[in-house]
Amino acid sequence: MFPALETELKQETLPDPYEDFMCRHLRYYGYFKATQGFTGSNPGRGHGTAHQAMLRRRPTCHNQKDPQLKYTRPTCLSSTVRRQIEAVSRGSLLLSSPLLKSRQLLHNDFGEVNPHLREPRDLFAFLPSSGPLQAPRWPIECEVIKENIHHIEWIPPQPEYFYQPTGNEKPPEIVGEEEGTVVYQLDSVPTEGSYFTSSRVGGKRGIIKDLAVTLQGPEDNALLFESRFESGNLQKAVRVDTYEYELTLRTDLYTNKYTQWFYFRVQNTRKDATYRFTIVNLLKPKSLYTLGMKPLMYSQLDADTHNIGWRREGSEIKYCKSSTGDGQQPFYCLTWTIQFPHDQDTCFFAHFYPYTYTDLQCYLLSVANNPVQAQFCKLRTLCRSLAGNVVYLLTITNPSRTPQEAAAKKAVVLSARVHPGESNGSWIMKGFLDFILSDSPDAQLLRNIFVFKVVPMLNPDGVIVGNSRCSLAGRDLNRHYKTILKDSFPCIWYTRNMIKRLLEEREVLLYCDFHGHSRKNNIFLYGCNNNDRKYWLHERVFPLMLSKNAPDKFSFHSCNFKVQRCKEGTGRVVMWRMGILNSYTMESTFGGSTLGNKRDTHFTTEDLKSLGHQVCDTLLDFCDPDRAKFMQCLEELKELLQQEIHKKFNELGQDMELEGNWSDISLSDIESSTSGSDSSLSDGLPAHLLNIARELNKKKRLYKKKKKKPLQTRKQRNEQYQKNSLMREFKLTDVAERAGFASTLQKPHAFSRNSKNTSSSMVRNEKPRLNEREKPGFTASCSAKRSTNRSQEPARDMKPSWSRNRYPVAKRGRATLTVYPSLHVYTYP
Repeated sequence: MFPALETELKQETLPDPYEDFMCRHLRYYGYFKATQGFTGSNPGRGHGTAHQAMLRRRPTCHNQKDPQLKYTRPTCLSSTVRRQIEAVSRGSLLLSSPLLKSRQLLHNDFGEVNPHLREPRDLFAFLPSSGPLQAPRWPIECEVIKENIHHIEWIPPQPEYFYQPTGNEKPPEIVGEEEGTVVYQLDSVPTEGSYFTSSRVGGKRGIIKDLAVTLQGPEDNALLFESRFESGNLQKAVRVDTYEYELTLRTDLYTNKYTQWFYFRVQNTRKDATYRFTIVNLLKPKSLYTLGMKPLMYSQLDADTHNIGWRREGSEIKYCKSSTGDGQQPFYCLTWTIQFPHDQDTCFFAHFYPYTYTDLQCYLLSVANNPVQAQFCKLRTLCRSLAGNVVYLLTITNPSRTPQEAAAKKAVVLSARVHPGESNGSWIMKGFLDFILSDSPDAQLLRNIFVFKVVPMLNPDGVIVGNSRCSLAGRDLNRHYKTILKDSFPCIWYTRNMIKRLLEEREVLLYCDFHGHSRKNNIFLYGCNNNDRKYWLHERVFPLMLSKNAPDKFSFHSCNFKVQRCKEGTGRVVMWRMGILNSYTMESTFGGSTLGNKRDTHFTTEDLKSLGHQVCDTLLDFCDPDRAKFMQCLEELKELLQQEIHKKFNELGQDMELEGNWSDISLSDIESSTSGSDSSLSDGLPAHLLNIARELNKKKRLYKKKKKKPLQTRKQRNEQYQKNSLMREFKLTDVAERAGFASTLQKPHAFSRNSKNTSSSMVRNEKPRLNEREKPGFTASCSAKRSTNRSQEPARDMKPSWSRNRYPVAKRGRATLTVYPSLHVYTYP
């Protein structure tokens, strides 16, 4: 389990370079304390060798001025390891040899030294097999309580149905702290105008104050609020009546907006009372709470005694516009009533099932310590976030027998939690990982044919501090995938760079980013319409297959494939532009299903994890060598598209005659926008990053300007000139042949200036003839909006005579298509 360890050996004649380096290195970082004159040649003056120092050390963070940063990692040596150390210390001729260059030697099972070096340490491994996990790093403005919050997983035995309005729901009258009593309020929350500077484990320095009110005695029934824990979000609580509280959520750090996610704790509950909670500063005009969604509640006593976890609770639920606002944007409020199950209980409320950064670390630690899963799952550090938290990358695939077999594998890229408040993405990701890491035959088959690159938490900083949408840069990361600011947006910059390198190695079959949706029920995908006629409608096959595999959760009719300009910075569009045909955003509702057997019920964590399993099943169907399922889905998609075309023209009040190829209409013209998505327009860069971006762009332009082409010899210039002239002549002849007047362009292969001018004049003289004839091209089948300009109308029953491979397409999905007026009519086979 442990590598070979050696004790100090007295060597007066030959210094050990490795020992000398390690001692200086460890002493510099505070891991090893010895006298200043200690060297590898005289270990007796210190406290032992570097390896013993590493065993005895109690690591601390580099900032020695702050005692809060220190942590202790206990070291325990087994009896076998101790016997190995004693065997070495008793004397080994091999170790005492003056020719020995290194002491990094292995021992066999009998404690004997073997004359070979141990394997090098994995520089990218990050999860220890024992000891504490890396504690989350917080911005130094954030106060953090020392308690560890943990919740059990639980599946409700009965479906949790949507709330049905009774008519007793009334809009709340906001009182505010002028007439109420503030019982909880965070201090100095960083908002718009400030920006992230530094972080530390434990957040703000100093003593953590108790922000809750002080109870006056056992009869005091005031609730004690708290949210200064991982993923918590509650800024203020005002008591406006005995059992009524108005709550204010904290906006995303370093912004003045984005309030949706809430997660807080209450204590000192009373069983027989009806409490009312009202969140007063929500910003979205529409919400699933208007469609029957209920908040989540967790009782600590129920978890401890009955093993009951999160459950949907609440009555008199109403979401409406608030009578208050900040003068710049209107506020909306959510109100509900509840009765607690126990006296003196500790309860939690949340917008959705929490999944924290620590939860992810514990899960990855279990994977790292599983010897079977470690054979095909490699855990690495993709990068570190702004606050210094690790962004994890998993590479999952079975070992290949040959290099050719490894190179033939296609890749699948999955990511989640770019929006920290959308924890449903993490539960889908957990279900996917549970399946793909299992010993199921289907999982083994997937690992045999694919290389999976998984980033389970893209925005750990936002998850830790309880943001709804942004990172510590104060911006929505899913609008900045095109960024050049690596230091300001490291998580998505390194993700994009990783995918770019992956594309150079192998084909990426699918990219999917898991999200949550607050205004629509069910689960659905957003994709990108493909304009390459060879792959027409192929991007819709995977979503349709998924809807067949999960008919009670996934809605194909809610999917959308239109690429809007405001979404150019999103992950799915950027990856699609990079050449990934099947590039998706998976949207999972915070509410529940309106389909099949789960109609009008809330989703549980088990429902979301099961969808992760079904993503794997759909991948197998999508890549089945028997293309029957694939072709069947394509036929269904064509029928659905034909129905949409008829519907579109009926809405426009026009009659459409489908002549032959009805698929000539651009898909973007018959599809609505994704304005119903949980989207935020990009706010641009923060003020403190604008100058950095300008300087980088300036340097990039100067670099391109200064970059010169290599000098050519006179002979090379003449050859290039002749080649260009020949290509122009070839193209002119080709155009003339297709236009029907090739005989007028017959001329010898000469490259003189006179012949060039002659050919140019001929083309100019023949241009009117092109206008007199119908332009060659594809057949347009849409007669409803046919242009009246005959010069722009494609000729009927005419096919292009040029070879397709004459103008090869560099990348899939980038083919140049003939664009016609009106509906941008294309022709597909």
